[in-house]
Amino acid sequence: MTVYRESTMAGIFQNQAERYGEKACLAYKREGKYSDLSWNQINEMVRNLSSFLTSKGIKRGDRVAIFSPNRYEWWVSDLALLSIGAIDVPIYATNSAEEALYVLDHSGAKACFTGEAERLEKLVGIRDRLPNLEFMVYYERDGQELGDNILAYDDALKIGEGLYDRDNFNKTLEDIQPSDPATIIYTSGTTGPPKGVVLSHNNFVSNVNQIMADFSQHLSDQDIFLSFLPLSHVLERTAGFYLPVRFGAKVAFAESFLTIQQDLQEIRPTLIISVPRLYEKIHMGILSKLKNASHIKKSLFGWAVKVATENLSYVCTGKDRKGAFAIKFRIADKLIFSKLKAALGMDRMKFAVSGGGPLSVSDGEFFLGMGIIILEGFGLTETTPVTNVNRPRLIKSGTVGPPLPETEIKLSSAGEILIKGPQVMLGYYNDEEATREVFTDDNFFRTGDIGSIDEDGYLSITGRMKEIIITSGGKNVSPQYIENSLKDSLYIEQISVIGDRRKYLSALIIPAFDELRKWANENGINFSNNEDLVKNDLVCELYQEEVDEYNKKFSRVEQIKRFTILPNEWTQDSGELTPTLKLKRRIIEKKYAGEIDGMYAEESRL
Repeated sequence: MTVYRESTMAGIFQNQAERYGEKACLAYKREGKYSDLSWNQINEMVRNLSSFLTSKGIKRGDRVAIFSPNRYEWWVSDLALLSIGAIDVPIYATNSAEEALYVLDHSGAKACFTGEAERLEKLVGIRDRLPNLEFMVYYERDGQELGDNILAYDDALKIGEGLYDRDNFNKTLEDIQPSDPATIIYTSGTTGPPKGVVLSHNNFVSNVNQIMADFSQHLSDQDIFLSFLPLSHVLERTAGFYLPVRFGAKVAFAESFLTIQQDLQEIRPTLIISVPRLYEKIHMGILSKLKNASHIKKSLFGWAVKVATENLSYVCTGKDRKGAFAIKFRIADKLIFSKLKAALGMDRMKFAVSGGGPLSVSDGEFFLGMGIIILEGFGLTETTPVTNVNRPRLIKSGTVGPPLPETEIKLSSAGEILIKGPQVMLGYYNDEEATREVFTDDNFFRTGDIGSIDEDGYLSITGRMKEIIITSGGKNVSPQYIENSLKDSLYIEQISVIGDRRKYLSALIIPAFDELRKWANENGINFSNNEDLVKNDLVCELYQEEVDEYNKKFSRVEQIKRFTILPNEWTQDSGELTPTLKLKRRIIEKKYAGEIDGMYAEESRL
């Protein structure tokens, strides 16, 4: 039995495969049914694929891309590449051909793994513009004819199986240094071309161990994760892939983001990692169904919400419920909370993590109050990513928690969050100038986020340096803060606040169309499409009432004076969102310049 150094995730995986053998490592869904793969089965594929890659000339330091949705082959490809010292380059499965071209070209990738026909077609279409791309491996088993230097995944495994040499595999793995690059992850590019973030083996191992230091008592090898964030996103890679590998838990892949509700009910996971959008959707869906409930059910739910609000002080601090309140909570749990958790597939949930963007306080406290523990955290691709997170029984709503062990957090004179720790990146690929710009003289990473730190060390995020609106009157306003508040409205799906160098704030609003259509039908409004809806006078009055209500929370300079309702949802395909669902503000302001100018046509009168 070989015991590997645990200075790389590839070495950690090998030791865990030896330890857990035939135990289920992950589950995947094909044709509507979940099937398990054991640690041994995954490891056999990892070793065979690594041998195949070596036979194709892939060596330590070479870049190889993975352009695919989540699936077990993604894990295998990643671990095989890490095992031979190659650097993997994930590409979001939702990226266009041109976006994939940029990543492949800039990284100089020698090969690419891909899944599903549409992505293979994109790669074939740009291949003649990629002189460094020597071959591709296609995950599907659809029997279609593949072109030159495109191999089926199963065929690659067979080739590798015939060439596998245990001694060579072990030596290659043991030669990898913790400081060696493990991956290049390209940022979403909200403010310019994507930059390639270079993360080392030590970055990943350190971040996993930092998380383990505070969470090991809450995690076990009996846990089950549900994986649905893209593995190309560093949050899912570290917390939804490497972390469960580190403590031997099982991971089940959701069929897609659209089927999460069904997958939650089937898997009933003990842990999930998500961006805030999932929690927003679930919260909004519950409130929507409540609108059509009977008076008795509404009253009972209203009472339970009050109990949940009272429960926040207990669930956030870990205090035991006692006396009359303990009885009241048990009743609320039996009648409402337990049924809701079961319906959501969250009845076994130990806790859920929210990251990748701000979680509204109302969404977080809705779940916390009923006993679904959502822990909000913070980090960036450049920090592998976790730097801060709330801990079970030590939760402060509206914050992203205290720093992880070995992590230093401080604020610049401008309020920018600065970070130092073993999880901070090596730098940006082939961009020394950009790398220098994001580090201070004392080697702290400049996050670009603005925040505050309380007396207990809990960090709150208040905005982005590059997104801060400076009105023509010189007032600084964080659009993110206002947007998150208005998205609490049942009728607002997406919103972008405008106002830089303007006299007042305005907003572009995307309705929550399912709710708006229900409201329109209830109010006798005739419409045939979204365009009809957003132009209707009664609909405009509804949104004015919503905006007016939320404006009460803000100072005069933060209040929205004008808004435009748009008929189409913002997506990555339409260009307004990054793969991590962040707003591309420059694109939005350019695309909707006419609508924005219209909201300021009477600016001089205000």
